[in-house]
Amino acid sequence: MDTGFLGVTLYLLEGFLETVKIFGVTLLFSVPLGLLICFFTMSAPLPVRWLFRGIVWVVRGTPLMLQLILVFYGPGLLGWHTLDVATATYLTFSVNYACYFSEIYRGGIESVPRGQYEACQTLGMTRAETFRYVIFAQVVRRIVPPMGNEIITLVKDTSLARIIGYYEIIFFAQKYIRLEGLLWPLLYTGLFYLLFSGLLTLLLRYTEKKMSYYRL
Repeated sequence: MDTGFLGVTLYLLEGFLETVKIFGVTLLFSVPLGLLICFFTMSAPLPVRWLFRGIVWVVRGTPLMLQLILVFYGPGLLGWHTLDVATATYLTFSVNYACYFSEIYRGGIESVPRGQYEACQTLGMTRAETFRYVIFAQVVRRIVPPMGNEIITLVKDTSLARIIGYYEIIFFAQKYIRLEGLLWPLLYTGLFYLLFSGLLTLLLRYTEKKMSYYRL
């Protein structure tokens, strides 16, 4: 292995691209799935509502690492077809963060004054029209900060994927410890996380500033 600074940087960059892939796929699926779960926990018939609330409780109450192990190894132990590492990673991360996002959505929706719903009913608007034209923009403004916190946390949580053998940046860096006895490449990965988190922080602050248009 090339142990020079440039060689290590290029090698870790390969792993970082996998880290970004986990991050991107998770957001792509968890953001809309979280909204769907939120609707089920708030508006579905009582048995369905409690079922989804139970799922959210279990997912939020157990470690993501344990969930990764369960999804990847569980089917094989039961004699079922096992998922490949990438699919197990994307599925677990997406469901995990969807459950967290669902609670953020719920908090945002419940923070809108009840009088606005009643006013829309008085005007003859349906529940769907009320949410689309009146509530949604206010909810988005309210949930940007907590969503931002979870998104930044996701950047760091991607490192857990190595537990089931996903080749992300930490996995790449650990090879230098095993094969070359070098620790600094592992410490160096912190710079990749810091830069990525910093860019996301700037983007989220910009989004908050733009959404201040809807401030009441």
